[in-house]
Amino acid sequence: MTIKPLIILPDPVLRQVSKPVERVDSELLSLANDMLETMYDAPGIGLAAIQIGVPRRMLVIDVAKEDEPKQPVVFINPEIVASSDDLSTYEEGCLSIPDYYAEVERPASVTVKSLDRDGKEQLTRAEGLLATCLQHEIDHLDGVLFIDHISRLKRDMVIKRFTKAAKSKGVL
Repeated sequence: MTIKPLIILPDPVLRQVSKPVERVDSELLSLANDMLETMYDAPGIGLAAIQIGVPRRMLVIDVAKEDEPKQPVVFINPEIVASSDDLSTYEEGCLSIPDYYAEVERPASVTVKSLDRDGKEQLTRAEGLLATCLQHEIDHLDGVLFIDHISRLKRDMVIKRFTKAAKSKGVL
């Protein structure tokens, strides 16, 4: 397993729409393992493949608390097939937007259809933190960032700050 470098805002790669995974094979499972290693190292609770520069519809999540054993889950070609009318608000952060957090309102529960590591279809009913995390990571696969769910003024300030930082590092 290899820790991969994270793509950081304002890199335009984060706005790409990821392509569906055609088949689950050893190469894809190796990518999933690298993603988990990268996520744990960051540390984070979710990571979409696009965040390491791979535009494929796959994400990994582990919302286990620090004192619990790891519970990594791989979602291949995830799709939200149902969401509640009830909303909940969580303070979200993102490995691609380090050290910035904002409250985001999303459906309180979702049902996600995806493939697991064996290529078998799975249906995940999620609420609370898992529901928020799934929606956040699936947004990444569609080129959407959590800052797209906050006010335009706050979003523009965040983008400006990260663009300035990238320019000062010679990245832009």
